[in-house]
Amino acid sequence: MLKKISIGLVVLPLLGVMLVGTATRSSSAAVEEFDAPATYKAKCAMCHGQKAEKKFDATKADDVLEATILKGNDTVTPKMPAYEAKGVTPEQAKALAAYMKTLKQ
Repeated sequence: MLKKISIGLVVLPLLGVMLVGTATRSSSAAVEEFDAPATYKAKCAMCHGQKAEKKFDATKADDVLEATILKGNDTVTPKMPAYEAKGVTPEQAKALAAYMKTLKQ
């Protein structure tokens, strides 16, 4: 019985480490596969313009821009939709905000 418990105490943490490593690789792969320029063109350019020249303040902090992408903004017209509800992750929002800033240069 003691032998089984000892084996369990060694094997279970190793399995946990393997699962965490797999999850980390999957999420980073999803960020790498995310195409910010294509997403911007398809979802954002219609309101923000081809060069992010409309209704986008590149001087705002990155976390504020990311939160706006994820949570939306009801105080502007037309209203900025919440893209988190449409499947955009925080990492993807960060990539979109960074891409939009490059358009303003």
